[in-house]
Order: sequence, then C-alpha cells, then structure tokens
Amino acid sequence: MSFQGPPPDPVLLQSPLFSTLTEAEFTTVAVFLERRRLPAGERLFNEGDRGEDMFILLSGALSAHRRQSDGTQRWMFDTFPGTFLGEMSVIVQEPRLATVTAREDSELAVLNGQDFYQIIYEHPLIGIKILRSMGRVQNTWLNQTAGHLKDLVLWGKTARRRAITDELTGLYNRNFLEESVKDWFRTGASLSRPLTLIMMDLDKVHEINECHGQAGGDAVIITVARALKTIGRPEDIAIRLSGDEFAILLPDTPGPNALIVAERIRRRVLDHGAAVPRDPGSAETVAITVGASFGVAWAPRDAQDPRTLVSAADDALRRAKELGRNRVELYS
Repeated sequence: MSFQGPPPDPVLLQSPLFSTLTEAEFTTVAVFLERRRLPAGERLFNEGDRGEDMFILLSGALSAHRRQSDGTQRWMFDTFPGTFLGEMSVIVQEPRLATVTAREDSELAVLNGQDFYQIIYEHPLIGIKILRSMGRVQNTWLNQTAGHLKDLVLWGKTARRRAITDELTGLYNRNFLEESVKDWFRTGASLSRPLTLIMMDLDKVHEINECHGQAGGDAVIITVARALKTIGRPEDIAIRLSGDEFAILLPDTPGPNALIVAERIRRRVLDHGAAVPRDPGSAETVAITVGASFGVAWAPRDAQDPRTLVSAADDALRRAKELGRNRVELYS
C-alpha cells in the first residue's frame, strides 16, 4: 500500500534520501512508496537477482553477505533504520551484488525502479535532489568502509596465500605446483616453450629425526627451504611437497640447463648444512651435513601433459636414490 493517508514514518522523513525534500516534494514521492514487512530470516533479495526495487529500512535490521570463490558467505555490512539500499542495481541495471537478509522482523519502504524514473522525468527538480542525496551517501559509505574494504582485500590475499603455501617453510605447496603445471599445458605454452620439473628428496631425514628429534628434522627442512629461495630466477618456483620432499619448477628452461641448476642446489645444501639440537630436546646445537637426491624431467621432450611430467621427474628421482643418493639424474 502507498503512504497516502496517515502521516509518514518519521524515519522515512529523516532518511538521507529524502531529508532535503520539502513537504510538498515528499508528498509527491510518497505516492509511489509502498510498505513491506520482512520476517526475521527472510531474504530481501539474493546476489545475482535483477534489481527492480530500491528500499529504505524503517525498522528492524538487515545484513548483507556476498558469496566467495570457495562458496562461503562473507559478511559485508549491516543496516539501520533510515538506511536505503538496492538503488545502484536499479540505476546501473546490474544484478544485485549481495544477498540481503532480515536479522530481525523488519519493515521497509519500497520504491519501484520504474516509479523512480517516472519521478525523475516528471519531477526533475525532485529527481536531482534524490540523486544528489544518493551520491552523498555513497561517498560517505565509501569513506567509512575504506578500512573494511582494505581488510577484505587483505583477508582474501591471506586466504589465498594459505591455500597455496606451506606453513612451515613459506614455500609454495603441492596445490600450487599442480595448478601451475596444469595452467602451463592448458594455455598451450608447452607446445613452444620448455618447462622443467625438478623433484628433490632429502637423504636420510628419518635418521636426523631419530638422532636430533623432530625439531632437528624441522630445522633441516627450514634451512633447505631458505637455500631454495636464494637460488634461481624470480620466475622459478620452489615448492615443498610434503615431509622432506621438494620440487622446483623452471619455466622456459630445458632439461640440460635444469641439470646445472639442480647440481648448484645440491652443492649449496650439502655445503651449507644445518644447525640442529645435539640431542632431542637439547638447547645446544651442532652442525650437520645434508644430502639430497634430484630427478629432472622436462616438457615437451619427456611429457605432453601434467601427470606425465610429474611421473617422469619421480622416475628420475627414484633412479638417483638407487644409484647412491646425493646426486642428480635426468629422465631418460
């Protein structure tokens, strides 16, 4: 029903959308407004819906959430009486950017999009006032939520970083390796550019764990990870697969060149060694040497798909271990 008849809700009169209108101007607009009750838990609109109406909250409370890439719902903002929402979807003719739900029993004033444009065309001075009010509120909202938006961006970056990195070492993880290799083949880069995968396994880490404790094993893994970060080009990717297993992905690098890189890493790890507890739980440390075995395979020579590339590098690594460890082997 429209707002004709009884006096309009004071919240409506004081809303930023209508606060600059004269009484006569507001009366003109009120003819187009309707009331709508929204029980707690009911949705006002869904993300992706077509925007046909704009709203002013008269009482109650609403919450807006937006769907994330992983399917979860991320809170965006809450509203209070006098807040208007939904106008941008009507103005720019784009789908709703969020899902809005009643947190408690609520009542709203509704202005249909077609009626909104009718007001602008038939009463341009009123329309200008309303549009200016919308602009002021949008600017205020952007300023107030700048910190929140920054937090959202940082949250997104942190979530992404956690999804693709190893917590202990800070290196990329197996998921990132799989994504990177798949993307290389999917984009067709493998047809004209070489991609080398080096699989790396530390030698006899289980013995280090037995002699020096879990802290000793972790110290070795962290030390090796630091070495991997300092060797190679910016585009080379160092990965911790699991336990004492690592990988290095070398874009635009053929296998023979990658052999040189792998040998340089092997010597760096061996020469640098690692400081580990003298005994499990001991605060005193001792220096130990760390050996590593490497398997090298490259596309397109050894593989035309991601799975075959990983398998070929694994086979080369296996041969390095069988031939005595602490060595580099190229797939053949």
